[in-house]
Amino acid sequence: MQLVNPILMLQKATEQKKAICALNAHTCESIQAIVWAAQRLGAPVMVAASQSTLQYMGVAEFAAIAKAVAKKADVPVALHLDHCTKFPMIVECIKEGFTSVMIDGSHLPYEENLALAQKVVEVAHAAGVAVESELGRVGGAEDDLNVDEREATFTVPEEAADYVRRSGVDSLAVAIGTAHGVYKGTPKLDLERLSAIRAAVSVPLVLHGASGVPDDAVRAAVARGIAKVNIATELKIPMAGAVREVLLGDENETDPRRYMGHAREVVSAVAEKKILLCGADQITF
Repeated sequence: MQLVNPILMLQKATEQKKAICALNAHTCESIQAIVWAAQRLGAPVMVAASQSTLQYMGVAEFAAIAKAVAKKADVPVALHLDHCTKFPMIVECIKEGFTSVMIDGSHLPYEENLALAQKVVEVAHAAGVAVESELGRVGGAEDDLNVDEREATFTVPEEAADYVRRSGVDSLAVAIGTAHGVYKGTPKLDLERLSAIRAAVSVPLVLHGASGVPDDAVRAAVARGIAKVNIATELKIPMAGAVREVLLGDENETDPRRYMGHAREVVSAVAEKKILLCGADQITF
């Protein structure tokens, strides 16, 4: 199947109170692991790439691998640019076949954030590409993203309604108490705020920093309107652990197919659990 624009899957997820998993990939093996997990479950999925991952692999190279893997799948697969702050990279990803892009202007003053989102929407929509943006700031550190806890701010429902209406974005990432990276304690989500945001805006809502959030909290967020759940750290940690397990188990092992093959299996199993947690396997079209 060809890569798809995720708007329909996100709308269906919203209507059915389920969520699409946007799973961050960093290598060819992790792209395969994510799509294969979705294929086993018959679930739609979004393969996500961060700015730093694309700087490492190359935009064209990452997109080519994702297209090749998705082409062999029978489930809808969207290719998503995650947390991008650079307009030129947005344009490059659109040219290379990404079907969804996230412009992150959450570090900017409100009107500047809005203007940047409008600029991206104009370009992306002309190419048939979906746009996600963020209002409020999700704290924490991951890849090249680093937001001090003191700088993190929660999304204001009234601002969210104005932002969505004026920007034209297709989905909105909201800050309700999650963080990127590894949590120092158990996160507490502001579910009442989430319900208020859901009531104020019409587009699908996105939860960033879901790695490490307890399963019951993820389910509660989905039940209250989250339609896309981003996972990155919870895929990186088991991948590193799997490689370490093989290499420490045999100091003479040198075959990347052995240690990366094992890593692919482990990551795919985690991806499957996250897809089931979000109920994506139950979404009907």
